[in-house]
Amino acid sequence: MDFAEAAFYDVLRRRRMVRNYTDDPVDPDVLDRVVAAGLRGPSAGNTQGTDLLVLTGDAVARYWSTTLPSQRRAEFPWPGLLRAPVLVLVVTSAAAYRQRYAEPDKAATGLGEAEWPVPFWYVDAGAAIMAVLLAATAEGLGALLFGTFEHEAAIREEFGIPGERSIAGVVALGHRAPDRRSKSAQRSRRTTADAVHRNRW
Repeated sequence: MDFAEAAFYDVLRRRRMVRNYTDDPVDPDVLDRVVAAGLRGPSAGNTQGTDLLVLTGDAVARYWSTTLPSQRRAEFPWPGLLRAPVLVLVVTSAAAYRQRYAEPDKAATGLGEAEWPVPFWYVDAGAAIMAVLLAATAEGLGALLFGTFEHEAAIREEFGIPGERSIAGVVALGHRAPDRRSKSAQRSRRTTADAVHRNRW
């Protein structure tokens, strides 16, 4: 294994969800590299139906005002998350994939009109999320993936996201502060022997 391969596996091993951040800003060049990495994932049919909405400064405050009103913040268990200076919304378009798969070279699949057994717009968005998380780790940043849940419509309205788009997730980015692990992180990780099946389940 050469140095580059070892470095990749080290990044993969070090990646974790960070819920506590300092107030330090993220260097713009670093942020540009992390965001660009999010567009390097797979794209079914080369649809390129994933967009990234990057929030900084006042836009981050607007996000939290929209999703976590001040009266609820006293009981919020992760106040250090609110200090993250960057939020990246990973946005996908089912319509873009259906339109792409109605084009002549993909029409035989029938997926332009049919329901997809696995919605690749979410698969590709998930790949974009993982690329952002790994790039953030490689750059020495902390990162956290979280969902929008019941707030998606309000977020779309606040930030002008077209109504036919879905927010697959939000990634907080920033410099790590001393953190405590969530209860979920305390669950033991399945072993390779338990999770990997070869040739037959």
